[in-house]
Amino acid sequence: MKAREIMALEESLGYRFQRQEIIEQALTHSSQAREVEALGTSPSSRRGDNELLEFLGDAVLGLVTTETLFHRFPGFQEGHLSKLRAHLVGQRHLLRVAEQLQIGHYLRLGRGEEKSGGRSKATLLVDALEAILAALYLDGGWTVARDFILRTIVEPELAHMKLETSAIPVMDFKSALQETLQAGGRRQPVYALVKEEGPEHRKTFTVEVRLPEPEVAEFVARAQGPTKKRAEQEAARQVLDHLSTSPEWQRAIKDGSAL
Repeated sequence: MKAREIMALEESLGYRFQRQEIIEQALTHSSQAREVEALGTSPSSRRGDNELLEFLGDAVLGLVTTETLFHRFPGFQEGHLSKLRAHLVGQRHLLRVAEQLQIGHYLRLGRGEEKSGGRSKATLLVDALEAILAALYLDGGWTVARDFILRTIVEPELAHMKLETSAIPVMDFKSALQETLQAGGRRQPVYALVKEEGPEHRKTFTVEVRLPEPEVAEFVARAQGPTKKRAEQEAARQVLDHLSTSPEWQRAIKDGSAL
C-alpha cells in the first residue's frame, strides 16, 4: 500500500500504527497473498493474509461487545443480551461499518478477486474489518481496540436503536411482524420481489410487503437492499412502524381484535 493510503486509513480509524506491516496484513486477502507467493522462488516469499487476524479480531469484538452489554443493560435477561450481541457483531451491521470506513478501497486483492468485484463483497469487507480490530489490538493494546470498537461499532448502533433498560431489542423485523399479526389473529404479510437491478456482483433488490387487512387499509411497504433478505427486513420494519402509529390498528388493539 502507498504511504498516503495508509495515512488516509489511519485518519479514518483515528489511530496511527507503529508497525505498518500489521495493518497491511489486515487488508491483504488470501488471493493476493497466494498470488505474490506464486511469483517467489524461495520459502521467504510467503506472505501473510488476514485470515488469522480476522479470527483474533472476531474474539476481541465479541468480548468488548459482551462486556459492554453486561454492564449497560443489567435488567436484560441472557436471551435478550444474546440477541442484541448477535446483532452488533453480525455481518449485516459490520458491513455497514466497513462501508462507512470505505475499507473496500484499501483491500489488497488478487487479480481474480479484483475482477469479480471483491471490493464490494460483504464477506471480504467484514473479514477485513475484524482483521483491522486485531491489528489495533496487537499494535496499540486492549484500550485502543476497545475504544475503537465502542466508538465505531457499538455505541452508534445502540444510540440508533434507542434502547431503554426495560426494552426488548428487536433485530429480526420479519419475525417480529409475524408474531404481532399472529397474536392478533391476523393474516400474514405477503412479500414480493418487484425489481432486481445492477451487475451480478452488486445487485439491488426491491421488495414490497402487503398487509391484506382492513385495519391497515391494504398497507404496502417498499424497501431496497443488497439482498432480498435485507430488503424484506427493512420493509417489515416499515410495517411495524406504521402499525405503531396507525389509529385504525390502535383502535383494533383496544377493542381486543388485534394483539
